[in-house]
Amino acid sequence: MDKLRSPFPVFKDARDYQILCLTLFLGLGVAMRDWSLQPTIVATAIFTALATQGLLSWVMSHQTVTSDHKPGFNWRSPLITALGLSLLLRTDHVATMVFAASIAIASKFLLKTNNKHFFNPANLGIIAALTLTNDAWVSPGQWGDEIWYSLIFISAGGMVLKRVGRWDTTGMFLASYALLEAVRNLYLGWTWDVWAHRMSSGSLLLFALFMVTDPRSIPNARPARLIWAGSIALLTFVLRNQFYLSTAVFWALFLLAPLTILLDKLWESPRFEWKQFRKVELSSAR
Repeated sequence: MDKLRSPFPVFKDARDYQILCLTLFLGLGVAMRDWSLQPTIVATAIFTALATQGLLSWVMSHQTVTSDHKPGFNWRSPLITALGLSLLLRTDHVATMVFAASIAIASKFLLKTNNKHFFNPANLGIIAALTLTNDAWVSPGQWGDEIWYSLIFISAGGMVLKRVGRWDTTGMFLASYALLEAVRNLYLGWTWDVWAHRMSSGSLLLFALFMVTDPRSIPNARPARLIWAGSIALLTFVLRNQFYLSTAVFWALFLLAPLTILLDKLWESPRFEWKQFRKVELSSAR
């Protein structure tokens, strides 16, 4: 029976699926979308994220953890952050990616409350690079709007979300944003192909499936997650259509990230833990 648990039995952590998906997306983008992506920049993001994670983990362990309990090195989380930065952030200089990846990982250790970080690391790294450097940009249209890209993203993202249990957040964000765009489409008298074009954006789906659903930084309780996701959709809609901000989704997530603190106080719920998740998953599979 153990052999029937998963088509990928070697994957013992839901993050392994996410790493696989993001790696495949990165390869797909380079092969099919003709990105001007430099292998050196990708390697820099990965090395910097892992090195920053290792350094800060070592520092924190010597400050707060007794000698009889030393945490192991967490390589999955920084690798996911590095892949996310490589997919979404563009720069021509290694130093800029070092800055973005360092800020992203450091935020998990320094910007937190009740031992929980509330900024999505990759998103914060992107915002920091966009605002504090002169050599960073995001190309929201880099994936185009081909339907087969959307199907790939939804299928792969669905596999990850099924294991993490955060479909509600993605569903609420996409449903809210789709409704707002539909109302605007009707008001302006546009044809529905305009609406379909906006909703099939590969970058929007990547954000909805892999960034807005980070279980370690979003609200813990389901009602709180639904309010949070709907609020991000509303702010994204306003920033995109009233202020014509092409990076609206990233700014919306950044600006509303602190809302997680308030929502967690209003709706108390156990914090998501990757280790506990694996135990539950194994017990339910028996």
